[in-house]
Amino acid sequence: MIKLLRVDHRLLHGQVAMTWTKILGIDCILVANDKVAGDNICKTTLKLAKPDGVKLVIKNMEDSVKALNSGVTDTYKLLILAESIEDAYRLASECREVTSVNLGGCKPREEAVKVLGKAVSVTDREEQMLRQLAERGIEVEIRQVPGDRKILVGKDI
Repeated sequence: MIKLLRVDHRLLHGQVAMTWTKILGIDCILVANDKVAGDNICKTTLKLAKPDGVKLVIKNMEDSVKALNSGVTDTYKLLILAESIEDAYRLASECREVTSVNLGGCKPREEAVKVLGKAVSVTDREEQMLRQLAERGIEVEIRQVPGDRKILVGKDI
């Protein structure tokens, strides 16, 4: 069962490893990212950051979509980590089990023209993707940690 699809340019770090996994009762983390899947140093670093007792799976985007749609992840309480809004959009568009997207952190970039939250800045294209997801009934929320107030794209902004 997918508990959370989170966009965070840092992927797996303290907030995710300690706070989100505990609050949601996560037993498996899927890092869906083409670059990381092909980089042994990045994979090793992420493995060091994962909490004890939580399985870590790192797949490229295509294999992530296949795994999520095949049902092999259904037995896990799954946290999916995506580095970008574009990757999350693809996962949410192609995987029927994704019902919500959490925006935790988007790296500041020159082309980002709008700030949606203290750690989320987006391009016009990314904002359009988020609004499309919200229009399709997928909850899109901005929240760094579980204790923060949810800010809903399409409702609050």
